Amino acid sequence: MKKLFALLVFIVFAGINVQAQQFPEALTMKDIFHEPFIPGTRPSFSHFSPDGRTVYFQWSDSATSDTDLFQVGLTGKNQQEAPDDIIRNYELSPDGKHVLYTEKGDLVLANTDFENKRIIVATKDPDYSPVWNADGSRFAFVKGGDIWVSGVNQAFIKQITRKKEDAPNYDVETWAGDKLVLIQRDESDYREYYFPEYADTYVKPGGDRRGIPTQIVSIAPVDSGEIKVIFNRKGYVDIDASASGKHVALDYVDPPMKNRQIIVYKVEDYSSKTLFEDQTEGWMYGTNMEFAPATDRLMFQSEKDGWNHLYTINPDGTGFEQHTFGEYDIPWARWIDERTIVMATSEMDRGEIQLSRLDIITNMPVKLTTEEGYRRDFELSHDRRYVVYEKTFFNEPFDLHLVDTKIPKRETKLTNSVPESFFEYNWQQEEFVRFNSRDGKTRLSMSVLRPARRNPAGNPVVVFVHGAGSLQNVYKGWSNSYWREYLFHQYLTLQGYYVIEVDYRHSTGYGRKFREDVTGWMGKYETQDIEDGLAFLTDNFPKADTSRVGIYGGSYGGFMALYAVSVSPERFDAAAALRSVTNWENYYYTNPWYTLPRLGTPERDSVNYARSSPITYADSLERPVLLLHGLIDDNVGFQDVAQYIEKLVQSGNEDFELMIYPTERHSFRDEDAWYDEYRRIYEFFERELKP
Repeated sequence: MKKLFALLVFIVFAGINVQAQQFPEALTMKDIFHEPFIPGTRPSFSHFSPDGRTVYFQWSDSATSDTDLFQVGLTGKNQQEAPDDIIRNYELSPDGKHVLYTEKGDLVLANTDFENKRIIVATKDPDYSPVWNADGSRFAFVKGGDIWVSGVNQAFIKQITRKKEDAPNYDVETWAGDKLVLIQRDESDYREYYFPEYADTYVKPGGDRRGIPTQIVSIAPVDSGEIKVIFNRKGYVDIDASASGKHVALDYVDPPMKNRQIIVYKVEDYSSKTLFEDQTEGWMYGTNMEFAPATDRLMFQSEKDGWNHLYTINPDGTGFEQHTFGEYDIPWARWIDERTIVMATSEMDRGEIQLSRLDIITNMPVKLTTEEGYRRDFELSHDRRYVVYEKTFFNEPFDLHLVDTKIPKRETKLTNSVPESFFEYNWQQEEFVRFNSRDGKTRLSMSVLRPARRNPAGNPVVVFVHGAGSLQNVYKGWSNSYWREYLFHQYLTLQGYYVIEVDYRHSTGYGRKFREDVTGWMGKYETQDIEDGLAFLTDNFPKADTSRVGIYGGSYGGFMALYAVSVSPERFDAAAALRSVTNWENYYYTNPWYTLPRLGTPERDSVNYARSSPITYADSLERPVLLLHGLIDDNVGFQDVAQYIEKLVQSGNEDFELMIYPTERHSFRDEDAWYDEYRRIYEFFERELKP
């Protein structure tokens, strides 16, 4: 392995002396994949109570996959299982005194304690998705694909839309004064694709319609006048109305995600003005837009300067201002009041996320959290005061936490969901590494686990590649997306392996260019970044034998395993690919929202598809591969692995294995299937990487 020129290194070591490292010596493969789960089940936020004093979350106190609804106070006290009759989906009135919800197909009005309830709308068809107007006197709802309006104090019901039989259904986006903002999603040009199911008595076709919708946005006067279509385009759109009801903002991104427009309409006369535009050769990411709760000032997020930052502007185009600056991201932001925004930020470190409060007049941030850790999945309370989120640190699985935006630097832990038995294992802490790539300027993040016992002749290396492409998985904490793999990697260290993971280009959290470098050729730069991680390992971990390297991953990670072992057989000796994309043309037809922005279309950009697809290199594959795929996978269809195997067979390749899981889709559910999958991966690496 060639050493990198002018390698710049910054390493956070959890314990440099390997003799001081602790290892989970009692860990077995079955422990990892079978219930009860070693780390327990992660709690996930469900909702706030209407009075904002209680947080509800899904969790299993038995560390199994069967979860129940629990509740806890804002101080983290009084945690208990929630009553069976808790209403989870409701709409709180603007004055905070009433709730609307659907019960047995009827709309019910009640106090915030769900007492004094009365059926307010009962029709033959189900009534659902109620949306209050600004003063809480009326609400709109959906029935039979059309929009209706009813009153709280005045008993009436009025039909607003009358769609044609073959027209798309209406949904209510919001009120704008006394008018409704409606949306229809036209999917008439979708195509049907098939993911057959084989395990029952008869084969089922498993048809599913896929495509990119056309968004039709209308403004509908409630009291009089005709419905006015103000927007009709294929692509993606977010919608919000100003507090005054005078303006409606549309945040539009075209189907290839190359162009973005924020358009504001005057509700009075439907005139419009484009306030913001952005273009990129890659694809838009992290867009967000919201009017302030009490003014008409619009906040939005954009990567226009290369990183995801905060901007505000007035509806007439005046007062444009950027509020955050620097080489870091704002992954989440919401208004608290007319001049204050609460935001998540990676400003301190790429491996952690903190929360701050920002005054948009002074642009002075106030830190709400300071403790090192990674935070995600933020939820703002009804009164915009509290934020609930998941937080982790090294070897501490995610738990729910809360901050009061009025009290800086006081973080409350709401749940203690990790079983005590988890801490009986001496988990090795990952070493979080930052280094420069071969170009001398692209900064990369990598995690390293050392083998429990060093072999004087050197220890082989396993590379894990995260899925999704656009994802961050190397950070200062427990992996939420890959917790089973997290445990599996600890097991591999017991068997004498180094385990590394690199957040390759395409990953999120490192700026627009870092993510978009892969546009038009997926696999190329990701492979280079992983190779640079191996070079770093060679230079800084002398006992890492980078002449014996296995690579594995699932979905995009499976694609990367096959791609890397195909184009760089001198670096990678074996690849295990789970539910992997082998032919990006297949993925374009079933998931165009993902593939179109990255590779274009197969007809126009065939070169991009050919050089990015592992199937292109299958007839010259030199290294052994293990393929594992769910037969009814409806994300990456089994078609991909079937086509890949056919090409291997036709090329005379005999050095591959395949395992099919007849009742598993893209995300496996059965613990025995999980175990079988990783048992095979382990045995494959044992056979291919050890003498």
